[in-house]
Amino acid sequence: MIRKVLIANRGEIAIRVARTLKEMGIKTVGIFTKNDENWPFVYIVDEAYPVSGYLNIEEIVEVALGAGCDAVHPGYGFLSENPRFAEAVISAGLIFIGPSPLSMELVGDKAKAKEIAKRVGVPVVPGLPPSEDPKEIYEGILKIGFPVLLKAVGGGGGKGMKLVRNGENLMEVILSAQREAFEAFGDGRLIAEKFVFPARHVEVQIMGDKFGNVYALGERECSLQRRHQKIVEESPSVGITEEIREKLFDYAVRIGKEVNYENAGTCEFLVSESGEVYFLEVNARLQVEHPVTEMVTGLDLVRLQVEVAEGKRLDLEGIHRRGHSIEVRIYAEDPEREFLPSSGKILALEFPHIPGIRVDAGVVEGTEITPFYDPMIAKIISYAPDREQARRKLVSALKETLLIGPNTNQHFLIYLLESPDFIYGKTYTHTVEEILRRYKEEKFDLPKDIENFVRNYREVERGRVEGEVEPWRKITPKVYP
Repeated sequence: MIRKVLIANRGEIAIRVARTLKEMGIKTVGIFTKNDENWPFVYIVDEAYPVSGYLNIEEIVEVALGAGCDAVHPGYGFLSENPRFAEAVISAGLIFIGPSPLSMELVGDKAKAKEIAKRVGVPVVPGLPPSEDPKEIYEGILKIGFPVLLKAVGGGGGKGMKLVRNGENLMEVILSAQREAFEAFGDGRLIAEKFVFPARHVEVQIMGDKFGNVYALGERECSLQRRHQKIVEESPSVGITEEIREKLFDYAVRIGKEVNYENAGTCEFLVSESGEVYFLEVNARLQVEHPVTEMVTGLDLVRLQVEVAEGKRLDLEGIHRRGHSIEVRIYAEDPEREFLPSSGKILALEFPHIPGIRVDAGVVEGTEITPFYDPMIAKIISYAPDREQARRKLVSALKETLLIGPNTNQHFLIYLLESPDFIYGKTYTHTVEEILRRYKEEKFDLPKDIENFVRNYREVERGRVEGEVEPWRKITPKVYP
């Protein structure tokens, strides 16, 4: 039995993992850097220890051992898909709450994952083998023909990913993608794939155990992206038939079983307008968008992760998926400036209490959004019996969310959810780009109550309004030297 877990992450996901661990009666240990010492996740956990960085494997394992942990949960991002980290945790006598290092290595490399998919009869997007030779990549792209998508072999999250529509400045684009890939993953290799257009990005949540069982828990529609990163996800997918759904589940399970996959993972696919399915990659970790799967299945994926790590056998036959769930990610970024990240203190933050609305947040009033890490502020997730009710409920929740501070995409998300494209399910990987163009052309005013709050707050700050102002909530982290 796992009794104490170090969460090797920060922000929203650290809080979300800690919540389930506490419900299971498991003690929680956090780590934080100097830039994060006042963030809420530091005081949510039972103990918190300073570290020099979230990528320092040796230091993190040392903290886990020193704190008396018997397991480590990697969250997502940072070291979550690093087989070296998983190996270091296991070598130290700790349990890694995630895939085995071997399966992580097999599916974590995009080129290897494609070979595995082909081996089990899963179609892949036509493309080039991995290379770090810019000239070889250049010549290969000319043979494939435009448009093509450049992708980093070593990881995802949009790092090193470039859509190449024509040969203009092609070598510069290749070198730029390589630089991004190397900085993010220490691996400058790229693959080039034929760009499927128009297409939906649909992923399947899988969960495997140590006994060879692999289950498909459901699919998520993740087509709405900016800079190749998702901002809206929903389950079930609005744009596929039941036949395609069953095909996706079958493909995902085949791949999982081929690599003896354990724990949570996600198989990602492209679905063309004509219904053709192409395998993209496997994310060997918990996904940011996992809540929508939890909402429609009633499962707690973190709890399942822990139970699998403890060696329990999964029994997930006949999962009932009911209703519809939609998630939006609120980021500190400016849609008017191509979603450029923003920073600054969150001056006011209040989420509405609406039945069927879940909020996974990593911040409180007074939290400083810095330029050092991902600028996600919170995820708001709706659930209802059908898609339209879930959409309306989510729009209402976004409109009632009070968020003052750095620039955010809050109002762009409202605009997107109220667009005909979203309402009628015409959501493809290029849709956000088109909606952003319309968003910039149309004047989109702040709701009056928020506008008045902003004006009043600014007046108070400048000393033009007399009277007391309620101080922002202070947080006192529990820090253990």
